[in-house]
Amino acid sequence: MNNTTPIKRLSLTDEVAQRIQQQISLGQYQPGDKLPTEPALMQEFGVGRSSIREAVRILANAGVLRVQQGVGTFVEAPNGAEPLSQRLRRADFSDLDEVRQLLEQKIAEKAALYRTDADIEKMRECLQTRDELSAANDIMGCIKADIAFHTAVAAAAKNSIMADLHTTVAQHMLQHFMVTHTTTKPFVDTQQWHWQLLQSIIDQKPEEVQELVSLIVGYRVQAQSNH
Repeated sequence: MNNTTPIKRLSLTDEVAQRIQQQISLGQYQPGDKLPTEPALMQEFGVGRSSIREAVRILANAGVLRVQQGVGTFVEAPNGAEPLSQRLRRADFSDLDEVRQLLEQKIAEKAALYRTDADIEKMRECLQTRDELSAANDIMGCIKADIAFHTAVAAAAKNSIMADLHTTVAQHMLQHFMVTHTTTKPFVDTQQWHWQLLQSIIDQKPEEVQELVSLIVGYRVQAQSNH
């Protein structure tokens, strides 16, 4: 299949706004927290003052931030709703994994349609690392490599909202895996499925991709129920 869909390039301002929003989604900043100063943000993101100010203006107009002149910039509470990152912290594993399955199926389907050569190389590198670390029984490294692979798949889907949602969910899955995984056996057992998933993405076969994601998540749920 010939993919002619252009990759949308974000402006510096949009990229900074997106990254600040992601930090808030991941819980790095909570409602009421004060953001770092402009010079600190300029250094963190490697951009000029105008890009920082415009990104803050965009997020303030969206109700994400509140600017108090002479005081600073603060994270707003989302209309009284519980922040997603906070809600996920108290979610049951089965609920969290179900959300991840639905999200990853759609992400993988889109990745099969829009992946680039660079995306494929990144996914392959993550799986090779996952292979090596699972064989070495490096649990923490293997968990991170697994998350990195699925994050690379999310990036290949070319949908920034899906990628942000996946990042938020994946961070909480990582915390759960750190508690429940005592060996790398689950990663060894599912490694072949992951390679097949990558191949299906390369071959641009979205139906096969969805089936493989179901197998991978199904194994994880079954393993959890046996604990």
